[in-house]
Amino acid sequence: MQVTNTKTIHVENVLIAHQFLKDVVVHTPLQKNDYLSEKYGATIYIKREDLQHVRSFKLRGAYYKVKTIEQEAREKGVVCASAGNHAQGVAYACAQLRISANIFMPLTTPKQKIDQVKMFGREYVKITLAGDTFDDSAASATAFAETENRIFIHPFDDLDIIAGQGTVAVEIMNDIEEPMDYVFGSIGGGGLIAGVSTYIKNLSPFTKIIGVEPAGAGSMKAAFGNEGPVVLETIDKFVDGAAVQCAGSLTYETCKKYVDDIVLVPEGKVCTTILDLYNKHAIIAEPAGALPIAALDFYKEEIKGKSVVCVISGGNNDIGRMQEIKEKSLMYEGLLYYFIVNFPQRAGALRQFLDKVLGPEDDITTFEYTKKNNKESGPALVGIELKHKEDYNGLISRLTENGFSYKEVNKDSTLFDLLI
Repeated sequence: MQVTNTKTIHVENVLIAHQFLKDVVVHTPLQKNDYLSEKYGATIYIKREDLQHVRSFKLRGAYYKVKTIEQEAREKGVVCASAGNHAQGVAYACAQLRISANIFMPLTTPKQKIDQVKMFGREYVKITLAGDTFDDSAASATAFAETENRIFIHPFDDLDIIAGQGTVAVEIMNDIEEPMDYVFGSIGGGGLIAGVSTYIKNLSPFTKIIGVEPAGAGSMKAAFGNEGPVVLETIDKFVDGAAVQCAGSLTYETCKKYVDDIVLVPEGKVCTTILDLYNKHAIIAEPAGALPIAALDFYKEEIKGKSVVCVISGGNNDIGRMQEIKEKSLMYEGLLYYFIVNFPQRAGALRQFLDKVLGPEDDITTFEYTKKNNKESGPALVGIELKHKEDYNGLISRLTENGFSYKEVNKDSTLFDLLI
């Protein structure tokens, strides 16, 4: 049974999807996290969708959608656009059901996610890289589907997809042994939070549903303010699994009905959370998957003494990004700064900088300098990591006191993008 013949998603639709999927997807664990519970003075549970077959909740909606159109899909083939996880879900489903798929992914998609799509889809999938964002890729995919008369499977703005994603909530409600006060879930286009909120709000109306978006791509937050989906002019693509320029119309209508609040989380905070999840809990979360945990800091007063569920939506993180993640985290935490420092071209200037400017626990992470004999001074790009963020003011004072002119690159976004 499909739900695309209705205008809205209902609990019954989610339960039908659950019956379809219960023998296909992993019933992922709902784990109480003692560290987070103690940190926030609450009872914090994490729903581990990073342990799903394709390391993401996206398998649920993708498989259910393909299964409900199986006969037509086998005849025509399917097309989808995705930043990675929806593509993996469609690839997995099509390989299992032996249906051909053309998958369009942005040029900015991490290699790890592209390789995963190839692995899950095997010979049934062809990948095309197109555009810099999901929305660019989706435009290419829909045009291809129309030209080739194939079925386009939307990653979020589809009622079957929403029903499939909502099965996360069925498992949560079946597993939890106490009333839930809050549920935090990531928002990209809104499929997950729409499905989860539909099911939970109808069974537990007092539970507050909090959607979480990256600060640089708050398309659902913008839709709430606009009273309808709106295309963001630019977005930050770092949180690739949630970097969507325009929320879905179906997901917006559902979220407007059931979601109590949307929190925007800075990308640097997301990075700090990714590192904490790995270092403290051995959980590998992708940026979008870490959003709900990152949002807890912005709700710490409200959740005290409460029961809270955070959905870690995915764990497809490319290890090659870890240095960038660490750097963004340090900058957000006020521990890493970049400067252009003008060094006098005289003997001992560098020694003076090391002895008089750097603090005893400061560390130089970057130093790029070329001596020019025909000038009195020469600029150097210097990266300095602090042990404590409170050391920043002392560093700035010592730069001035010792006569080093400088420009702080962190405060100039154009210069930062150019140099760092």
